[in-house]
Amino acid sequence: MNRFVLATVVAMTALGSVAQAGVTEQDLLTDQTSTENVLTNGMGRDLQRFSPLEILNKDNVQNLVPAWAFSMGGEKQRGQESQPLVHDGVMYVTGSYSRMFAIDLKSGKELWQYDARLPEGILPCCDVINRGGAIYGDNIYFGTLDARIVALDLKTGDVKWNKKIADYKEGYSYTAAPLIVNGLVITGNSGGEFGIVGEVAARDAETGELVWTRPVIEGHVGTYKGEPSTMTGTLNATWPGDMWKTGGGATWLGGSYDADTNTLVFGAGNPAPWNSHLRNAGTPVEGNTGDNLYAASRLGIDPENGEIKWHFQTTPREGWDFDGVNEVVAFVDKDGNKRFATADRNGFFYVLNREDGKFISAHPFVKNITWAQGIDENGRPIYNEENRPGAPDAAAEGGKGQQVFAVPSFLGGKNWMPMAHSQKTGLFYVPSNEWGMDIWNEPISYKKGAAYLGAGFTIKPLFEDYIGSLKAMDPMTGEVKWEFKNEAPLWGGVMTTAGGLVFTGTPEGEFIAFDDETGEKLWSFQTGSGIVGQPITWEQDGEQYVSVVSGWGGAVPLWGGEVAKKVNYLNQGATVWTFKLPRQLASAN
Repeated sequence: MNRFVLATVVAMTALGSVAQAGVTEQDLLTDQTSTENVLTNGMGRDLQRFSPLEILNKDNVQNLVPAWAFSMGGEKQRGQESQPLVHDGVMYVTGSYSRMFAIDLKSGKELWQYDARLPEGILPCCDVINRGGAIYGDNIYFGTLDARIVALDLKTGDVKWNKKIADYKEGYSYTAAPLIVNGLVITGNSGGEFGIVGEVAARDAETGELVWTRPVIEGHVGTYKGEPSTMTGTLNATWPGDMWKTGGGATWLGGSYDADTNTLVFGAGNPAPWNSHLRNAGTPVEGNTGDNLYAASRLGIDPENGEIKWHFQTTPREGWDFDGVNEVVAFVDKDGNKRFATADRNGFFYVLNREDGKFISAHPFVKNITWAQGIDENGRPIYNEENRPGAPDAAAEGGKGQQVFAVPSFLGGKNWMPMAHSQKTGLFYVPSNEWGMDIWNEPISYKKGAAYLGAGFTIKPLFEDYIGSLKAMDPMTGEVKWEFKNEAPLWGGVMTTAGGLVFTGTPEGEFIAFDDETGEKLWSFQTGSGIVGQPITWEQDGEQYVSVVSGWGGAVPLWGGEVAKKVNYLNQGATVWTFKLPRQLASAN
C-alpha cells in the first residue's frame, strides 16, 4: 500500500467514515438473533416480534428510564404507526405524510430527513400513516401515500430511485413496510375501498426495476421479467360476470417470509364492493362457488417468480369487511411442528401448516361473535346467514337492505396492529377489540377513484367498561391465559422478550411492560399522546434499549362511529420515545 493510500485510510478511519459492509440477505435472515440491530419490520421476517435479549427483565424493568425523545411533529402529526429500524448506530423511522427520519442512536439528534412531497388528491382510506421501512445493502426503502416505493441512501437520505406502484388517482395508496428477500423489494398495495385490485410486486433492490407482479384476484394475469406470466386462479370460477375486474383484495399490510419453506405469505383484503349480494356471493350461480377468491385470504407465494403456491381463505363470501391481511407469523408449536398463526379480522385465530397452508385449527379470540357459529374441520366458517346484511333489491323500495348487528365490527377482532409470539412461553399476545356494528347494504356502482362500498355502518362498543383487550393466548387450544382490558381500543403493536416481558401502548398514551406469564403490569410511562406505533428493543454498548413512536391517529378516530366519540378527547402527537436500562441498574432488584 503506498503512503498516500495508507494516509487516506488512516484519516477516514479517524473520521469514522470507512464504509460499512452493506446489509446482506444473511443479515436479514439472522435479524432476530442479532440483537444490536433491528433491520426488518417484525424484528425478523417471520414477524414474531420476539427479542432474545434478557438484560432487561422482570426483576429490573422498573429501572427503565427515558434516554431521549425525538419530535416528528409540527403541523404534520396525525397517526404514527411506524416501527423504527436500527442499523450501525442510527435509527430510521417513518412518520405521517410519508416522511423518513435518520436519528443518532446515542444522542437522539436528527441526521437527515426525507419528505415525499405528496401531490394533491391522494385518497388514503385510514389516515396519513406509514408503518415503516426496510434496509438492504446501503439503502433504506419505504412506501408513500401516492403509491410509490422510494430507495434512499442510508447515510445521506439522498434518493437512489423512486418508482410508481400504482395510480393514486384510481384510489391506490401504500402504507406498509416493504419486505426484502434475496435482493428483491416486495410490496403490496392499499386502496381496498376504491374498487382497486390487490397485487404483490417484486423489484430489484439496486435498480427498482420490476421483476414480477402477482394480482391476487382471480382472472388477472401476473407478469415476470416484463412479460405476462400466469393467470391468478380460474376466470369466473368464484366471481360472477366482470365483478373480478374491480374485485378489491388490497394487500395493504405487507407480508412475511418463511425461510424454511422459501415462501412469501401475504394477506388479501376484503372483496369489493362490501355488498356481498352484488358479488353473487349470497346465491352462487351454477359452477361458481361464490367465494370471491382470493379476497379475504392468505397466499403463499414463490419469491423468485411470484407464482402462488397455496391459499387459505378465512372468510369466503365475505360481507362484513373482514380483510384477510393480518400478519401471518411462523412459529414452532409445543410438539415441534412448524406452523403459521394469524389472528383474523373476523374474530378467529387460525393455525395453518407451514408447508402448504392447510388448515390446522381455529379458535375465537374475541367475545360474542355473531356472523358465524364457528369454523368447520376444513377451515370454512359455519355462517349465521341471518347475520349477513340484507340485499338492497329485497327491500320494499329497493334502497337500504336489512340492517343487522354484527360482531366483530368491520375494524376487526384484530386490525393491522401486530401481535407478538414468545419463544419463551409459547404464547401469542394478541391486541384485540371488543366491538360490533350496525351494518346494512346499499346500491352501488363502480366509478374509478370513488369509494366503492355499497354499505353503511355504525360501530358500537360491546361493554361499558372496556373495548381494548390484550390477550395472552395458547395458539393450539385457544385458551386465554391472561387478559388486560383497556377503556379505549388498542391500536398499537406488541413486542415480547426473553426477559419475560410484553410491551405495548394504549391510546391514552401509556407505554406498558407486562409479565409474560401473569399479565401483571410491571412498568409504565406516559408518553403524552396515544400509542399506535410498534415497539422495538436492541442492545447498545452492553445496555438494553426500548423504543416506541407515540402519536394518536389511524382508523379509529376516522371510522369509529360511537367509539370515535368516546376517544375524541385524545391528543395528537409525533414523538419517538427511547428508553434504556442503565448498566448500573441492570442488577438492581
